Amino acid sequence: MEILKNIKVPTGNILIVNGEKGKLECLSIGDYGKEKNIKADFLGLTKEINGVPNGDILSLEKKWVITVSTQYGCSMNCIFCDVPKVGRGINATKEDIIQQVFCGISLHPEIKFTSRLNVHFARMGEPTFNPNVLLATEELTYLLKKDKRWGFHPVISTMCPKNNNFLYEFIDKWIYIKNEKLNGEAGLQLSINTTNETEREKMFSGNAETLENISKMFERLLEDKEKNKRVIGRKIALNFAITDKEIDGKKLRDLFNPAYFMCKITPMHENTACNKNGLITKDGYTNYYPYKKVEEDLKKNGFDVIVFVPSKEEDESKITCGNAILADKAVD
Repeated sequence: MEILKNIKVPTGNILIVNGEKGKLECLSIGDYGKEKNIKADFLGLTKEINGVPNGDILSLEKKWVITVSTQYGCSMNCIFCDVPKVGRGINATKEDIIQQVFCGISLHPEIKFTSRLNVHFARMGEPTFNPNVLLATEELTYLLKKDKRWGFHPVISTMCPKNNNFLYEFIDKWIYIKNEKLNGEAGLQLSINTTNETEREKMFSGNAETLENISKMFERLLEDKEKNKRVIGRKIALNFAITDKEIDGKKLRDLFNPAYFMCKITPMHENTACNKNGLITKDGYTNYYPYKKVEEDLKKNGFDVIVFVPSKEEDESKITCGNAILADKAVD
């Protein structure tokens, strides 16, 4: 796979690569460290985050994050995302997905191992539309774990699209891979953003399942096959990018069992689509108060809560999905 462009960002690199069907984006980045950008009382990280300064990152030998595209463009048309401007969602091939990971690794030949190689299927595209993601994950599990140098931890982020007949089977297979192939060392994140269904309908342009339907699907997924073993490792994350929209802990608790689900809250990225549609986290990169009330409500209803805040510089560096390719198109 050819690297067409390498864009330096505060924590690493954004790559535009030449896939089998056109251009794809992937990230190879480090992390400031959980003591700087995460508050999670259940992990003993209790310090409130009032802005994350741009500075030194952890050694890649401790944590390395590679985020890959699963589609060329995206057809979900979420109004908080710029990727629909790239084009409709055409599935990346298995080899496209695998090679994006190795393109990221190739940037640092001096790194011979890492304790934590997070591979996020969360750049362009909705991963559950693409069965090649599952095939690529199984192959990467073999390729990256066979020499014991890479602490492989793949993560799926999904909007749970309503028009995906393969959704249940995809997530069921993902849970199997997580539990049986990786002994719990994999993640699953559901993009929720608000507990108000009218607002969710707007945010996801009517293309995401309702919370009730998502809840029922996971009841089916988790109720059999030795229920207490269906969530090994980290719990399933319910993701909320904070805006002024409702996040009701009790409503969420009635639908999702905190024994199996945790909550993750972040600022909404300040990309073109979010600014146009008024979906912003006021002062979310400088003060803790946008998160405090939501965090306390979710904890009161029994959820483990992670608050993750990137630096302002990260958000301003084309780090959000699709923007490297869109900028490249503008130059072309």
